[in-house]
Amino acid sequence: MHKFFDSMCIQEYIAAHRERFLSEWASLIRIPSVSCQPEHKADMSRCAERWKELLLEAGCQKAEVLPSHGNPFVYAEYKIKDEMPTVLVYAHYDVMPVEPLDQWKSDPWEPSIRDGRLYARGADDDKGQAMIQAKAFEYLVKTGQLCCNVKFIFEGEEEIGSPSLEAFLESHKELLKADIILVSDTSMIGKDTPSITTGLRGLAYWQIEVDGPNRDLHSGHFGGAVKNPVNALCEIIAKVVDSNGRITIPGFYDDVLPIPQAEREMIAQIPFSQEAYNKAIDVDDVFGEAGYSTLERNSCRPSFDVCGIWGGYTGEGSKTVLPSKAFAKVSCRLVANQDHEKISQAFIDYIQSIAPKGVRVKVTPMHGGQGYVCPIDIPAYKAAEKGFEIAFGKRPLAARRGGSIPIISAFEQILGCKTILMGFGLEQNAIHSPNESMDLEVWEKGIIAVTEFYKAFQA
Repeated sequence: MHKFFDSMCIQEYIAAHRERFLSEWASLIRIPSVSCQPEHKADMSRCAERWKELLLEAGCQKAEVLPSHGNPFVYAEYKIKDEMPTVLVYAHYDVMPVEPLDQWKSDPWEPSIRDGRLYARGADDDKGQAMIQAKAFEYLVKTGQLCCNVKFIFEGEEEIGSPSLEAFLESHKELLKADIILVSDTSMIGKDTPSITTGLRGLAYWQIEVDGPNRDLHSGHFGGAVKNPVNALCEIIAKVVDSNGRITIPGFYDDVLPIPQAEREMIAQIPFSQEAYNKAIDVDDVFGEAGYSTLERNSCRPSFDVCGIWGGYTGEGSKTVLPSKAFAKVSCRLVANQDHEKISQAFIDYIQSIAPKGVRVKVTPMHGGQGYVCPIDIPAYKAAEKGFEIAFGKRPLAARRGGSIPIISAFEQILGCKTILMGFGLEQNAIHSPNESMDLEVWEKGIIAVTEFYKAFQA
């Protein structure tokens, strides 16, 4: 690197290389790496190879495309000394399908810049955010300021549930050994309200099947004399949550940790209008666990929901029938320290215990994942906090999210280290939807924030 760049601050470096950055970003977006569509299988390998090239050009000493049971992984590293701390950067290069195409205002595979935003599939999730990591790393290497080891692991199956990831982690523990994992695949509260995601809820999901008589029955001949499976299913479901919003499964809350007061105070600072929230989803009131705010309920506390329910006649007109079967798909969002397998079995046992006579009840677990919480007092979190503060001009809020990213708990369980979720997405970026975009000002500030993270982390 020319000595001219050695003394450049990160803002100057971005300005000097902006066109190249955008061109490299575009080269990734033009590869339609849709992991759920078989016709794009070759594109997955093309995208992995392109990331290999870009990481080498950014300064990695080595980079390779590694096979898995599914789509390949990209691994790269920059090693200084064994005794120095190591940061493992995770990202994914696969994207969601672009359909419906008629709702896009521009070609989803050809980046378009409008009103300070770059529009394309993967603009944010996760090619744009992964580029933030790559360019912060590049700056530090090219200007001789990187003082820790860095590894990169990029996968191509995140959008289909990362089916190959856990086996890959298990078989590459030594290769991926690190002190902290850094991920940019989440969002901030707002452009003017920077935040760091400190928690994700886990998940347990089941299907309930209730069997009654051996066939659908005439409701006039049998109604009132035979247990109706749909009625029985409704009775069962109604008993899972009490009038105070508490889940009634025995032992359900045994491992639930209280929300630290410091986090509750941060949550209270998040700009939020209950009236606007209600209006946005067209409800006249909300419901949840007593003693907690809406933002606490949907991020820091567990929940139970019926995701689908069916049985009997649902077609046009009327059919007086007592159905022989009823079904429901239900789920619990879990919080850190709750084990999804333990909860799954407890739910099955509980449902069987409250099943009424006259029907047979079967509960089938479908899938699940662990929750995750990152302490806000560890050095890596403090470094991320400083990075955001320098880049955005204000201290970021610690914000747990209500969704689930099972791979984050897999990192902790298999690799034994915490993850810092330095995400720079915004709600208006419309990830997974037509016209996905990335705010270019936030994107550049993201590069600054990650750069400052490294400086603070290695200090």
